[in-house]
Amino acid sequence: MGIVGDSLDRAAQAGFTRPIPRSAGAQMRYLVKQHKGATKQVAALLGISQRTVERYVKDQIKRPKPDLAARMETEVRRRWQPLVRKRAREKAAKQTGLVIETRARFGFTAAPGTTDDGRMRRITQHLPPEYAGRLLAAQDAGASEADLQRIAAEGLQDVYFRDGGGRAQGLLVEFTDIDYIEVDL
Repeated sequence: MGIVGDSLDRAAQAGFTRPIPRSAGAQMRYLVKQHKGATKQVAALLGISQRTVERYVKDQIKRPKPDLAARMETEVRRRWQPLVRKRAREKAAKQTGLVIETRARFGFTAAPGTTDDGRMRRITQHLPPEYAGRLLAAQDAGASEADLQRIAAEGLQDVYFRDGGGRAQGLLVEFTDIDYIEVDL
């Protein structure tokens, strides 16, 4: 996905109440169960043969290659505890908001070489539920990484740089050169 989208997914996963299945066989059985027993769909999802999926389900293969293990874990995490994930996202969108920690180059509308020229900043900021809701709704709607970054930048612009709209009215904030974004729901 991207930096913002992946961070939102990791934040939702932090609220899991049970660990994901650890063994390859248990992960494969979970994926098959999620696809209502369709081993062919799971095989297409993971890029392996249907027979290989069946062998993992029966524990005839115990150790997948590292790239397959990573794909399996990613797909299991994506589907694990959907109700817990949904509750955390709804709470962030309606009540608590979310916390964004980022190290990025923030650019302002100013002539190059002035004191307002863009520079790297590390910012940890709570975004209110209105921005959290917009960010999560955009992710659910399949927004691009650029759209997610724009919404996060608008939130930081309003809350951090403009202090809730009280100062710096002509300020424009854009993410450029993002190193990371961590999100806590």
